[in-house]
Amino acid sequence: MFKKVIIAEDLDAMNLGIQQVLKDLNIIDFQHSKFCDEAFLKVRAAIQKNEPYDLLISDLSFKTDHRKSEISNGDELIQKVRELQPNIKIIAYSVEDKSYRIKSLFENADIDAFVLKGLNSIDELKKAINLISISDQKFISPEVAMALQEKSNFEIDDVDIKILKYLSAGTSQDEIIEIFKSSNVKPNSKSAMEKRLSKLKDFFKANNTIHLVSIVKDMGII
Repeated sequence: MFKKVIIAEDLDAMNLGIQQVLKDLNIIDFQHSKFCDEAFLKVRAAIQKNEPYDLLISDLSFKTDHRKSEISNGDELIQKVRELQPNIKIIAYSVEDKSYRIKSLFENADIDAFVLKGLNSIDELKKAINLISISDQKFISPEVAMALQEKSNFEIDDVDIKILKYLSAGTSQDEIIEIFKSSNVKPNSKSAMEKRLSKLKDFFKANNTIHLVSIVKDMGII
């Protein structure tokens, strides 16, 4: 079982719930932080003292305040901690249910578990901690695991990334189509472009194109 844990969570109620889970599992050496920068500094300080943490439990979304932050969300924190301490176990604990974002955490940051905050989150968090403490198996909440496994899931590709980058730069759809036509990149018809953008909006649960660009920027996709 883990001996030293750090929690990155900005909501007091969630913090208390996680701490109670750790106590129930007889883990008494834990610290918490409401800010990503602070959590990262604690991880780094623990390594320097040769007393590293065994486990990081991190939310993904953090509310902004007057403080200037270098690390603004849990995705970035997880990635930086993984790079700093490759052998630490990491659990993402969030209300996030977008399959692309969760898949990215497993593939790019090599998280050990994803627990969806909800009705069964306390029991699932206990299961996740128990599982990853004794094995290299991954844990993921059943609700989001099913979504990740669906073969019908839309997957974004390099062309989607190009479209999103052009949109974020203020390039209109018609201009993107002309750029694609000159480079022989498809889709380069108005109907095909609209269809692809519609799928992207559905995938990221965006209300409109501006909202779509905002979401993918926040997620670090572009």
